[in-house]
Amino acid sequence: MTLLSIQHIQKTYQLADKQTLPVLNDITATFDAGEFVSIVGESGGGKSTLMNIIAGLDSQYTGDVIVNERPLRKMSERQLDQYRRENIGFIFQSFNSISHLTVLENVLVSLEMTSLPHKQQVARAMSLLKQVGLSSRSKAYPRQLSGGQKQRVAIARALASDPEIIIADEPTGALDEQNTQEILHLLDQIAASGKLVIAVTHSQIVADHGTRVIHLNHGQLVHDQTLRQVAGSKRAASALPTRKLSFRATFQMALKHMQRNFGTNLLITLGGAVGIFSVVLMLALGRGVGGYIRHEISGNLNPTTVEVTHKVKDGNTAAIQMSSHDITKLSGISHVTRVEKGYFMPSVQLQYHGRNVTTSYSQTYNKTFLSKNLTHGKNPTGLNEIMLSQDIAKKYTKDAQNLLGKNVTLYVNVTDAHQKPALLKQRVKVVGLTKSSNTAVMSWQTLAHTAQAQGINLKPTFLAVTVAKLSQVKAFQSQVKKANYNLTGVGSYIDTINQYVNLASYVLAGIAAISLLVSAIMIIVVLYISVGTRTKEIGILRALGVRKGDIRSLFVSEALILGILYSVIGLLLAEGLALIINSSAQSFIHFNIVQVAPEFVLFALVTGIIISLIAAWAPARKAAKLDPVEALSYE
Repeated sequence: MTLLSIQHIQKTYQLADKQTLPVLNDITATFDAGEFVSIVGESGGGKSTLMNIIAGLDSQYTGDVIVNERPLRKMSERQLDQYRRENIGFIFQSFNSISHLTVLENVLVSLEMTSLPHKQQVARAMSLLKQVGLSSRSKAYPRQLSGGQKQRVAIARALASDPEIIIADEPTGALDEQNTQEILHLLDQIAASGKLVIAVTHSQIVADHGTRVIHLNHGQLVHDQTLRQVAGSKRAASALPTRKLSFRATFQMALKHMQRNFGTNLLITLGGAVGIFSVVLMLALGRGVGGYIRHEISGNLNPTTVEVTHKVKDGNTAAIQMSSHDITKLSGISHVTRVEKGYFMPSVQLQYHGRNVTTSYSQTYNKTFLSKNLTHGKNPTGLNEIMLSQDIAKKYTKDAQNLLGKNVTLYVNVTDAHQKPALLKQRVKVVGLTKSSNTAVMSWQTLAHTAQAQGINLKPTFLAVTVAKLSQVKAFQSQVKKANYNLTGVGSYIDTINQYVNLASYVLAGIAAISLLVSAIMIIVVLYISVGTRTKEIGILRALGVRKGDIRSLFVSEALILGILYSVIGLLLAEGLALIINSSAQSFIHFNIVQVAPEFVLFALVTGIIISLIAAWAPARKAAKLDPVEALSYE
């Protein structure tokens, strides 16, 4: 059975002026295993074009190429990729080694597309390098080899997947006489092992060395001469089923190329890391500041107690007063544990030893006041007790504590049930001092009892409503607003404060994210440049049977590595600075002001990777669409 048959091959190029240029004209020939066939002819005679057609790189022709009774014309692009992986081994004139891979890694490219386990792939690659006399140079890079050594690497790579057909394009064109003879001897051995060797050459030495010469002239087969009979043309069947290039191999190739361009990739990594670092730091700072505000508010005032008032419209001061109906209504809301009456007083006047002092603001005591704000004494929970701010107490005595236990006269302007102003007067005992400024606080009972003693029916101007848990405050506030009440007190402002803090952190994070956009642009530019500089490498890989999808994966892998790398570095920088800032903050405010949450870490990683992958899409697509024939001839 004939191994390879080409039947009536015709190939024409379309010129820019709509004219056609015939390159191959009705070429028909058959080839068998064990032959060493030289295709000779003048430049432009169609030799390389015929080679590309046989190799399945060029499918724009008429006629057919049949390998093992399988016509190439009926094969899909993926089947042609598989055909090259399994049936074709390339030896190029310019060696076409992949410069950033070692000798061993160059040979392994073909083996990575076989079903052999990795250890066996390495063992076979080393065996082939030994066969071509390069086992001692397996860790060297192509730039460290002579021309003859580079061609030996190309031969070892061509044999790696154990193909049936070896196509050599000017295999000795760049070699001296000694290396030429050594390479021809290796090709003889390959043909003798049962493989078909087809050499495209201008060299008469190569032509005379083979078993057969085919001469092309102006696209026509003008001469087909057998120089010597093939001795025992027993075919060497391939024993290495192939597959697509593995992700591990693609990832390693991407990593090796990135190492070669370390400086450029370092700049991209640093740019992306700064972006990730800035975004995470802003988010963490917003979380920390919000947490600190909540901590301070919760530490000084009770956020689970909210002061509720009526909405006042058109100056209707009667609407200020709260009724028993309001108490019942608020008590019925979910999670409410307590409702206390309260009274706002714009100011009160205190008299002690004939000296009068007026506060700027006062109100009745409720659970929004915490004991920790007391500097001395206790909260005014009993009848005829009052708590003063230290600055008020110091207006009577240099040492504020001297006023504790003393009786002062309290004057309060109130409004009775008929909205008429009245002045309340009562002797009260100072039982506590607070950090707050310019204020006086007494219990509702004290104020109501004083008013009753003077024949005034005093009604509360607010109700202090306590909710069971802080997490339930927001839901409670929503229900209160729906019931057409106003909210006052610190509990009503926590969510608003947090919203402002979060908004500020998000805005700052958005500004910081601009550097991520710059990094994405850098990745796009670098990968586009990489497509240009790696065009020949892409052509080599396609000739070896690497699929378009694998080429895309190669560029996407580089972007993925960059995304992971700069995301991790950015996170480490953010964590490191957070530790420094928090260490300093602990000595001042005893709180971690920068809080890097797990969701920020996840967000940073996902964002960095997604941005990199999006940036890689267009360059990767362009690389995959390169024509392998044009890519191989790119200089």
